[in-house]
Amino acid sequence: MRRLLFHHARNLLSSTKDLSSLQSLRLLHVCIIGSGPAGFYTAEKMLKADDKVEIDILDRLPTPFGLVRSGVAPDHPETKIVVNQFTRVATNERCSFYGNVSLGNSVSLPELRQIYDIVVLAYGAESDRSLGVLGEDLRGIYSAREFVWWYNGHPDCYNLEPDLKHTDTAVIFGQVALEPLKVYLVGRRGPAQAACTTKELREILGIKNVNVHIQEADLVKSPADEEGLKNTRIQRRVYELFAKAATSAPHPAVDQRELHFVFFRKPERFLSSDGCNVSGVRLEKTCLKENGGSGRQVAVGTGEFENLNCGLVLKSIGYKSLPVNGLPFDSQRGIVPNVKGRVVSSNQTEHEKVEHGLYVVGWLKRGPTGIIGTNLYCAAETVMSILEDVHKGEYVQSSKPGREGLLHLLKDKNLRFVPFGGWEKIDCKEKMKGQLQNRPRDKITSWEELLKAANE
Repeated sequence: MRRLLFHHARNLLSSTKDLSSLQSLRLLHVCIIGSGPAGFYTAEKMLKADDKVEIDILDRLPTPFGLVRSGVAPDHPETKIVVNQFTRVATNERCSFYGNVSLGNSVSLPELRQIYDIVVLAYGAESDRSLGVLGEDLRGIYSAREFVWWYNGHPDCYNLEPDLKHTDTAVIFGQVALEPLKVYLVGRRGPAQAACTTKELREILGIKNVNVHIQEADLVKSPADEEGLKNTRIQRRVYELFAKAATSAPHPAVDQRELHFVFFRKPERFLSSDGCNVSGVRLEKTCLKENGGSGRQVAVGTGEFENLNCGLVLKSIGYKSLPVNGLPFDSQRGIVPNVKGRVVSSNQTEHEKVEHGLYVVGWLKRGPTGIIGTNLYCAAETVMSILEDVHKGEYVQSSKPGREGLLHLLKDKNLRFVPFGGWEKIDCKEKMKGQLQNRPRDKITSWEELLKAANE
């Protein structure tokens, strides 16, 4: 399916003769909101489609690249190499970056739709799902997004300051690991349903000086598990890694850390000894039952409970996108309703009204799933829809001002934006600071300092 989509997109993107004739008299003005992978892949494909496309990329942060900068761990530099590709896009003469411009606060969606022929929403998911558990607002409980943003120097979370010095036990809900002294990864279902990739699991199990604990009883497979593993190769390999880790003997060492995989448990409530800070969690044991006739197994409580003491809790249960005024939004699924990237007025059928000139890509389009590369195929589909509409002549008669209109709007509102050159100043300063500490970079983490560096 992916190969077929990519082939179809490549054919459309390379067939520029008709597009050129349609756009021979004027530029096609495109605004992309969000400068993460989805936004940059979309810009790259649009620029390659025709030389009469002009693109402006807006982001609420002074820095570009989205989760590549703020969501990829510092010890994964190979994943960040894609920044070089995105930089080539941003420095294209027909592309401009406008940082520190927030949709909904700096500019509104209706204003942008008046200025641009095409608006592509690519601002991702910047909020979190809730567990809906009593005590969830206690201090010491964070979302995985907040924690990851904190250690990656995101300006929204630079002052989060989780207390790691006085915490020797962390509980993480969802199968994503971090590294305090003792970590408990808690999942509602079992190892046969774990939501991680083999690469992620191998990296976790391969961390030095960490003893991994898995209860062999949790590895017992039901007939439904057997059938599911038989049909899903990736899930089967994940299960096999868990099984191998469970039978491996621990290796005691100085300053040994522990990683406990706790399956078939769900949080019932968070505990506190002082009414303010988390001190533990009450877990309910679960079992798997088939959900109707769907064949999918869901975790249900058994009425058996146990307490687990901890000083830090991370909720790794998923990101959530946020709506803005003037944008159709499916609050249940956390996405903008769309058909192949074309925004529609509701999500009930493919025959709902299409919002002319408005498109969506990335997590806002499909939900917070996939890796950086997933956005390449996602962007190809959305760009394919845009090009089909352009080929139909939907934008030939338009006379919108595009970039000129944006600059007038920002000037009228007295808004100072950060151009790509401003980001390059930030980048240079961070690298210089890092060299003094024998590190690739030392990130600037506050809004004030970022804006100051961009304007020096």
